[in-house]
Amino acid sequence: MFLSSYPPRKCGISTFTQDLSTAIDGLKDSELKSKFIAINDNGNYQYPDDVMFQINENEVQDYVKTAEEINGMTNVRQVSIQHEFKLYGSEHGENLLSFLETLEKPAVTTFHAVLSYPSEKRKRIVRAIAEKSANVIVMSNKAVEILKEHYGIPGSKITVIPHGVHNVPPGNNPSEKGKLGYGNRVLLASFGFLRPGRGARSSGRGYEYVIEAMPDIVKKFPNALYLIIGVTHPKTVKREGEMYRNSLEEKVRDLGLEEHVKFINEYVSLDELFTYLKATDIYVCSSLNPQQVTSGTLAYAMGCGCAVVSTPFFHAREAITPDRGILLDDFKDPGLFSKAIIKILSNPSLRKEMKKNAYEYMRGMTWSRTAESYMKVFNKHAKAF
Repeated sequence: MFLSSYPPRKCGISTFTQDLSTAIDGLKDSELKSKFIAINDNGNYQYPDDVMFQINENEVQDYVKTAEEINGMTNVRQVSIQHEFKLYGSEHGENLLSFLETLEKPAVTTFHAVLSYPSEKRKRIVRAIAEKSANVIVMSNKAVEILKEHYGIPGSKITVIPHGVHNVPPGNNPSEKGKLGYGNRVLLASFGFLRPGRGARSSGRGYEYVIEAMPDIVKKFPNALYLIIGVTHPKTVKREGEMYRNSLEEKVRDLGLEEHVKFINEYVSLDELFTYLKATDIYVCSSLNPQQVTSGTLAYAMGCGCAVVSTPFFHAREAITPDRGILLDDFKDPGLFSKAIIKILSNPSLRKEMKKNAYEYMRGMTWSRTAESYMKVFNKHAKAF
């Protein structure tokens, strides 16, 4: 049983959960059939039949009642919890503790975000989640280090399983460009929910700094086109509408880049996303949060064989080596973006080598491999139960 957001809710963790559960159910000799508890954000979603329960993120009694029902289900051996602080309502998602305190089945919790130097309240909540979980899973070595050093969680309770990627066959870059109608363009791309950056731990995308780098790039490569793929995050839309997207579009107009920056304002399907990524010459990851320990967008881009230019957040520091891309020295610096992008575009053999190395590096992190690693953890605790 998975506790998470779930499609059709548009959320990175819902997509992760669907991909992971599909891979687990598809393992050789697997007799499992995943079921789900969907966390709702007041949206009216038409879930598939395998969603057995729904929880309103802000209703504590929903968490308690659902846990009680699961306790009585003999065919549920354990619960896989996908955790992100904003997913479970309240200030720091502490509503989840009501579920864990009631649950009698073993729980395995995946932390999608791990923050160093936490407030005392956040530290207490994360510790409590870990204590009530049979095992916690993180997606990078840095996350293990933070949980041990800043939260006092023993390493014996933590397992590293990298973010999974689809086993996409390597694409033919000119062919993929042709499918999109960009056959004569040099393509840069970024994708993900649009979010503005605010505060030191902002989850903002930082696209404005890439746009500001484009004039220098266009001088050197007049056929360069930067694709920004994705809709504004639903919670951002509720809070402030399309202010961030509008500000980006205004910046494009002010810099005279209308022919060099294009917004793909869609929640694209996986097949569409793979076409875009395989057509891309350089994927640009401009995240503003230095402490980001997991980036699904970075994983998917490298999994499609993209050369990468990225800001130096924690996950990027682990994934990007000089033979796979360029890791910048700082954030919010258009000059660093333009210098790195021009360097790669000016050296086709370097770009080709980076793309090949990124693709090969991610072959060990396909969803089937990820599913096998999760099953080892699940089986360990299910047998104990």
